[in-house]
Amino acid sequence: MPSPRALGAAVLLMLALGVVIGSATNQLARSAGVSTILLESGPPPAPEPAAEPTGAEPEVEAGAGEAANPIATPSSVPAEVPAGEEPLEGAPEPPAAPIEEELPEGLPEAKHVFVVVLGTGGYEETFGESSTSPYLKEELPAQGELLENYFAVAPGELANKIALLSGQGPTPATAGGCPTYGDVLPGGESAEGQVEGDGCVYPATTKTLMGQLTEADLTWKAYREGAEGCPTPPVDPATPPDASNPFLFFRGVLESPECAETNAGLPQLASDLEAPAEKFPTLAYLSPAPETPADRFLELVVPQIKESLAYKDGGIIAITWAQAPQEGENADASSCCISPAFPNLPAPSTEPPASGPVKPTGGGGRLGLLLISPFVEPGTTSETYFNHFSLLATIEDLFSLEKIGYAAEPAITGFDESIFNAAG
Repeated sequence: MPSPRALGAAVLLMLALGVVIGSATNQLARSAGVSTILLESGPPPAPEPAAEPTGAEPEVEAGAGEAANPIATPSSVPAEVPAGEEPLEGAPEPPAAPIEEELPEGLPEAKHVFVVVLGTGGYEETFGESSTSPYLKEELPAQGELLENYFAVAPGELANKIALLSGQGPTPATAGGCPTYGDVLPGGESAEGQVEGDGCVYPATTKTLMGQLTEADLTWKAYREGAEGCPTPPVDPATPPDASNPFLFFRGVLESPECAETNAGLPQLASDLEAPAEKFPTLAYLSPAPETPADRFLELVVPQIKESLAYKDGGIIAITWAQAPQEGENADASSCCISPAFPNLPAPSTEPPASGPVKPTGGGGRLGLLLISPFVEPGTTSETYFNHFSLLATIEDLFSLEKIGYAAEPAITGFDESIFNAAG
C-alpha cells in the first residue's frame, strides 16, 4: 500500500486533470452553439395527456439539426397571441392596417376641378330657346351634361360668388356689389356658421373653400381676364377692388403672402396648362372681364382646358353664371332647394308656400350648369334641382373636405352617380 502522502498527491493530480478536460469540453460546446443544460434533482414531471384530434393540422416544432428561419425573427415578425390571452410585455405590436379614404358613393376620383363663373345670364338666354349663341346652346352641351335646374342663391353677382366659395349668405353690401369696401360688422358668427352684420369684407377667421384646400395640402388659383395680383392692404374704402373677383373680399386671402400668386391673370392659364398634371392646381377658378361676351370667353378657354394633361387626369369643368338678370323683362329672383332666412337681409315678405322645389323669390334665378368631364356622358341632361351651395358641397365631397356654411345644410345635396353618369 502506498503511503498516505503518495495517495494525496495522486488525488490532487486526478482533480487537476479533470479541470483541464472539463474546460476544454466547455469551450468545444460553446464553439458548436450548444447551450449548457442544468439538471435539477427531484421526481420527473407527470406526462401530459395527449390532446384530442380537432381536425386541424398539428404544428410541427423544429427538431434538432433543422435550420432556423433567418427572416422570421422576433424583432421583425410579431408573434400571434391566442384569443383571450394578453400579449407578453415587451412583445412587438402588429403593424396597423392602412386606413383608406373612401369617396362618398357615386363620386369619381377627380383631381382637378375647373370652375368657370360668368357674370349675369339666365337659363333661357344662354341654354334655352331664347339663346342666340350656337356655341352655348348646342356645341358645348353636346360635349357634356346640362343641369337644367341649377339656381343662384341670392341677388347680386358678388353675393353669389362669395356663396359659392364659402357657403356664406348675402349682406346688404355684397348684394349691392360692395359700394364701400369695408368689413362685415359686427362680425359675429351664427349657429349656422354665418358671419353676421353688414359690409363686404369677411374676417380672416371665415371658413372658405380656399382655406380648406390649403389645410388639406391641396392648391387653388384664380385666373381672371384683365386683372391680376392683389391690392396692398389697407385698401381705400372709396376704391374697392373689382367686384368680379370674389377672392379679394376674404381677409384670409387678401392678407396671405400667396395672394398675388393665387390671383393670376388669364394669360397665366395657358402656361400652367402646359405643365404636368400634378403641378396644376386642384381648383382653378376662371372668370372673364365684365365686358367680354360669355361665348367668346368659353371658345377661348374650354378647348385649352380639354387639351391639357390636368383635364385628362381626372378633370371636371363646371360652367355657370353668377346670377340671372335681376332687372328688365328677363328678371328672375327665383330660388330652389332651400330658402334660408339670410340673417343679414330683411325678413322676406309673407307669401303662400310654393308647391315644389322652386320659390318665386329669395334667390338669384335659374341659371343652368354645364359639366364637361370624362366622368359624364356627353349630350345628356339632368332635371334634378341644385344651386351654388350644391356645387360647393360637391367640390368638398370630391376632396374629402368638411361642409361649410349653407353647404352643410341637410337639404343641400351635391352631385351623385346620377350626375357623374359615364359608363365605367
